[in-house]
Amino acid sequence: MTCLLAQKFEVSTRTIVRDIDTLCLAGIPVVSNCGTNGGYEILDTFEMQRQVAGGVDYSYVICALQGLASAYANKDVEATLEKMQSLSPNIENTMFMDLSVVHENRDTNQMLFILNQFIQNKHIIQFSYTNSNDNQKEVEVEPVATIYKWYNWYLIGYNLKYQDYRMYKVIRMDNLKISKKENTKTHDLNEVNIILQNKEDERKKTVILLHCKEKLKSKCREYLNGKITNEFENGDFEYEMVVPENEQFWYGVILSFGKNVKVIDPPELINRIKQDCADIIQIYND
Repeated sequence: MTCLLAQKFEVSTRTIVRDIDTLCLAGIPVVSNCGTNGGYEILDTFEMQRQVAGGVDYSYVICALQGLASAYANKDVEATLEKMQSLSPNIENTMFMDLSVVHENRDTNQMLFILNQFIQNKHIIQFSYTNSNDNQKEVEVEPVATIYKWYNWYLIGYNLKYQDYRMYKVIRMDNLKISKKENTKTHDLNEVNIILQNKEDERKKTVILLHCKEKLKSKCREYLNGKITNEFENGDFEYEMVVPENEQFWYGVILSFGKNVKVIDPPELINRIKQDCADIIQIYND
């Protein structure tokens, strides 16, 4: 049985035996059963004492772990989820978080796995990065953490050139490699999080005003982060939002609304849509 456990957790049999001994010394009774259906188990009569978490707490932790497991295929995450579920087998989970769409791209999932290994290694990494303007540059950072934000995975890194914490979209990273140079400093994740929260969004923003048909009200609420500024008797409405100029998401949403929406402002966006539509029509005419 120790061989099977060692294979499952990718460790040596000696490590399995040592971990079982550690559990027993900690007061958790692990017993072995012989025979075809034998194995190791914790006695059913055992109960954790002085628990710092209750049933509701466990349900929230399990929900969060299930969400992480759905977004990031990692054996350590799955093992932790199994442990938490075994500690609370009778808890009924009424909340679920499915982030499986996040790891549909296998390349991104593999990149996340490598990045998290590099983060644990605490060595400086280099990679080629393509920004939102399609400009590529070589970057050297001390990797700190990975984060899912704005519908994408990002690497939080300490940029050695600018002596500053920055975020890099994982899907735009290429030629990733780790150097022999160790990190120059210890990074406190709580401190880094505060710095990033207080840091102004460096993306250039633009204000957009749309004239929309009544049928788009629910879709604007769902897909666009803005507000209704004016409503008309026929149900049409004006919708205002502030968006990053070079982000593709909002632009694609507006185009998907077709003839049910008209851009009122800014003129630059109106001209961009006219040109793009003309180019598309030309392609199909050819």
